[in-house]
Amino acid sequence: MTYFMIIIRPSGKTLQYYNLYDTLLTIIESYQIYIEYQCRAGYCGCCRARLLKGVVSYNILPLTCIKPGEIVPCLCHVHGNIEIELYS
Repeated sequence: MTYFMIIIRPSGKTLQYYNLYDTLLTIIESYQIYIEYQCRAGYCGCCRARLLKGVVSYNILPLTCIKPGEIVPCLCHVHGNIEIELYS
């Protein structure tokens, strides 16, 4: 089984994961790290974060407006090692 790493900024916490089917929000919550969210469906934009390194994908595109370099963790899936900055 191959593990991948998620580095969370500004805290510097490093998370390991292997399930590519979980959303980024689910992975972060499994480590009991607080991240603001409301809808879990890409509508509200509360969970927006900045993708600093790596690649994510979406099965469903978010309906909230996001700026270049931003991601919506409630919808995105991680493919490999990434580094993100949480706003909340």
